[in-house]
Formats: sequence, structure tokens, C-alpha cells
Amino acid sequence: MKELAHNKTSEPSLSKLNLWVMAIATGVVVANLYYNQPLLGKISAEFGVTEAKAGAISMLTQIGYATGMLFIIPLGDMLRRKRLIMFDFVLIIISLLLAGFAPNIESLMIASFLIGATSVIPQLLVPMAAHLAKPEERGRTVGFVMSGLLIGILLSRTVSGFVGEHWGWRAMFFIATAIMFALWGILFLLLPEVQPSYKGNYKSLMVSLVHLIRTEPLLRLASARGALCYATFGAFWTTLVFLLEEPQFNAGSDVAGAFGLIGAFGALAASYMGKLTDKRDAFQITTITIALIVLSYIVFGLSSRSIAGLVVGVILMDLGVQATHIANQTLIFALLPEARNRLNTVYMFTYFMGGAAGTYLASHAWHVWKWNGVVAVGLSFSVLALLIHTRFLKRNREIRAIPTVNTDETTLN
Repeated sequence: MKELAHNKTSEPSLSKLNLWVMAIATGVVVANLYYNQPLLGKISAEFGVTEAKAGAISMLTQIGYATGMLFIIPLGDMLRRKRLIMFDFVLIIISLLLAGFAPNIESLMIASFLIGATSVIPQLLVPMAAHLAKPEERGRTVGFVMSGLLIGILLSRTVSGFVGEHWGWRAMFFIATAIMFALWGILFLLLPEVQPSYKGNYKSLMVSLVHLIRTEPLLRLASARGALCYATFGAFWTTLVFLLEEPQFNAGSDVAGAFGLIGAFGALAASYMGKLTDKRDAFQITTITIALIVLSYIVFGLSSRSIAGLVVGVILMDLGVQATHIANQTLIFALLPEARNRLNTVYMFTYFMGGAAGTYLASHAWHVWKWNGVVAVGLSFSVLALLIHTRFLKRNREIRAIPTVNTDETTLN
């Protein structure tokens, strides 16, 4: 397997404008994955299908994203990053148009999978920011870009809920198409280029993913934590709209979407955790953030008839999930600088498969046991994440800081 050591040629500097462009772009693109969640009730009604079948749209979007992560993101180590991003935008636009014109639920499911598979640009931009950042500022830089992504995730629901309530669910996909056209032009003008460091072929590139999984225990830990935590996230947001449509609330998609504004506070607070991981024990911080997710589901269990309780639970859950995610990515980006896109591929593939599992199980739990079933799913995943995390710490007491790597000497064989 041929691999170049870290390229010593000068890289473009990471300016504040570059950083802001990356943060905004990650938020706007990742929003494509979540527009459908507040709209599931309206989609279910239009096509005459059950809520569980409508929930499959969200699940397939996440599976698509995991698939795109697996087959597209490793190319970021092999091809020029900006050129890859520009081409991928064309595929995103086609996928959004297919969703907007979908004549039936099956067509919408296929389009949703494609939207997920193509909207992987944020996972090219986050490693790019980490690559261009100074080592002592990497956690803060990742946290800043991730803040844009996290706010995009949460506000996407607010926007789509409002659009769906006033203009129908199809309008959201057409609006998203126009946004992608505009963003393509902005990134073409302002995004820096990063030269690839990997000189092998695509087959060896994909084989190297298996090597990374086998040889990097911290990558396995971060992936397991991320998948389980994101499963709790998908479980809640997919079924929230169904809960709010129940007689005790009688709310529409706009109210479900408005919860994204509440979750944005958690995302903003989570960005602060990126700074802490540069200075404090990241493992201790992660213990706290996973415990917040467990607490949030206890609150959800007591709040099936309380908007105030749901609000408190959303803040706790989003803070816990997003802060854990930032800590995980800061951890893996410090392992092998020349393999950051592949490390991120392993992590994010696992992450979104976890989200898909949470979405699937929660949708079916809702169908059978309603909100109590959803809470049971979320509690199970979050408690398991905490157990895996603490067990790893007990077995590896010597690991108390993110490892550093000599980037001039390290190669992946």
C-alpha cells in the first residue's frame, strides 16, 4: 500500500473568512438530511401510509449518508478536496429535485437515500479545517465548524416545519435546491484547495479503512460512543412530530420544527466543549456529556404531556450529543494526520448507522408503545454508551490525553 508521508509543501492558511465559510457551508448542506423530519406527518397523510413507513424516509436518509461517507469521503485523501466538493454539489441538486417531484412514497424513499448519500460535504470540510488549523487550536477550530453544522441540523427543522405548514412539504426541497446553487458559487470563489497526501489506488484506499479499525482502539471507542449517542438523537427527533400531533398537544409541523431553535442553544454550548478538549481531560468531559443524554431521556419519560419538560430534555440531549460528537472528532483527528478523511469515514459511517438504527427502532416503538417505547429506546442506547465509555477508561487508565503524532515521520502501511 503506497502512502506518502505528510506533505511538507506549504498549505494555504486558514483565515477567519475561510473558517466562517466552512462553518456556514457545513450547516447549510447538512440541513438537507433533516428537512424531512418535521414533514413526516404531512408526507404520511399525502401518500396514505403509516407513520412507521413515513419514518423510513428519515432512516433511509441516514443510511444514505453513511453510504456516502463510506464510498465518497475517503476520496478526500486521494483527490483534490475542492474539486471533489464542487462535483458532489451537482449530485445533491439532482437528488433534491427528485424528492420534490416524487410521485409516490417509494420514489421519495429512493430520493431520500440519494440526498443522504450526496450531502456528505460537511465531512470533507471538517477534516479540512482540522488539517489547516494549528495543532494547539485544533479542538477550537473543529468546535467552531461543528457549531455551524450543529446549528444547521437543528434550524433545518425549524425552517422545514414552517415551510411545510404554509406551502407544503414539496416546497422545502425546491427551496433547498436553490440554496445549493447559491452555495456552490460561494464555495467556488472562497474555499481554499488542499492537495491530497495519499498516492495509492481506490482499492488500497478502501482496504486501509479496515487497517485503521484494527489498529486504532481510540477510533473504535469514538465510533461506538458516537453511534450510540446519535441513535438517541435520531430516536427523539424522528418521533417528536408524532408526539406533538397527539390530542394533549394538537400541534403541527411548525411547532415540531420550532424545537430546533431550542436545541440550537445546546449546539452553541457544545462548541465550548471543543475549547475544553484543548485544555482539559477530554475523557472526563465526555463522561459528563454522555451522562447528560441519559438524564435527558429520564426527563423525556416524565414529559409526555409537558412542553416545558420536553424543552428541558431537548437542551440536555442536544448538548450531550453534540459535545460528545465534537470530543470524538477532536480525538480521531489527532491520531493520523495524513489519514484524517479515512478516520472520519470510519467514525461517521458508524455514527449515521447508529442514527439509522435509533430512527428505525424508535419509529416502530412508537407504533407499538407510543412515547414510552421511544423513551425506552433512547435510554437503552445512552446507558450502553456510558457503560462502554467507562469500561474503556477502566481498562486503559494510562490513556488520559489525546495522542500526538509526528506528522513528518508517520505513514500508514
